[in-house]
Amino acid sequence: MRAVTIQENKLVVEQRPDPVAGAGEVVVAVRAAGLNGADQLQLRGAYPAPAGSPADIPGLELAGEVVARGPGAERFEEGDRVMAIVGGGGQAELCVVHERQLMAVPAGLDWAQAGGLPETFTTAHDALFTQANLQLGERVLISGAAGGVGTAAVQLAAAAGAHVTASVRDAARHEEVSALGADVVCSPDQSESLGPYDVLLELVGAPNLDANFAALAVGARVVVIGVAAGFRSELNLLALMGSRAKLSGSTLRARPLEEKAATARAMERSVLPGFDDGSLTVPIYKSFPLDEAADAYESFASGGKLGKIVLVTG
Repeated sequence: MRAVTIQENKLVVEQRPDPVAGAGEVVVAVRAAGLNGADQLQLRGAYPAPAGSPADIPGLELAGEVVARGPGAERFEEGDRVMAIVGGGGQAELCVVHERQLMAVPAGLDWAQAGGLPETFTTAHDALFTQANLQLGERVLISGAAGGVGTAAVQLAAAAGAHVTASVRDAARHEEVSALGADVVCSPDQSESLGPYDVLLELVGAPNLDANFAALAVGARVVVIGVAAGFRSELNLLALMGSRAKLSGSTLRARPLEEKAATARAMERSVLPGFDDGSLTVPIYKSFPLDEAADAYESFASGGKLGKIVLVTG
């Protein structure tokens, strides 16, 4: 199979042995794989793959067709359209996935949309509702709302009846983010003045975190799930104490199978029906062939985009 590989912090597309499914696993012929901030961090050597995942083949989400099944794998048949979050290895022509991590691709989605769905919507749903316990009528600030997870979070929070403020640096993207369901779209330097917020979903990292802490409502919940703009921030602990806020961070990649399976079942119950009825969408910024992975990563890093960048194999 062809695979995107990381060699000395550079991307090289090369041939690798075809993977073989073990017990409870399937081999997926990957049709599309979304790019994410974690892939950029892995390229820089800052986010290694968890044990059991390919160490040098990036890719946290994929969509494709089941082409082989290991012993005991019975949830899906060969030829079924499936998608999943994986620990790594998604940016290749073939990938082994445990069947419990897989979800069926909604009928109305093309491969690019399906390849950009699992990580973004699972991350957003888990952060907003499992971690932050977002409730009807609460005010949520999504910091960095134009990327894949951000556009997913805007849609999910709006669908849940929250008041959504979306922070987007590129003014040219404000109207598009508003169309996804945001009540207010602002630049990062405006978000503090538009509070208070019951939930802060931080997708950018350090630059705006301290200022946004000053805009928290009493009992607010802060979930940090993105650090592309910086790992370190100086926080006003008095503001944290005064708001009696809860600060947490979350990733999906290294979670054990049981927890990943639980997020997939939550997606099937609460999120995927929205793609069947058309109320949810996966905005795609651009698709690149697998052989142009380096260009795709460069486009991802350049910013100024709305939605997902996806690698496609066909």
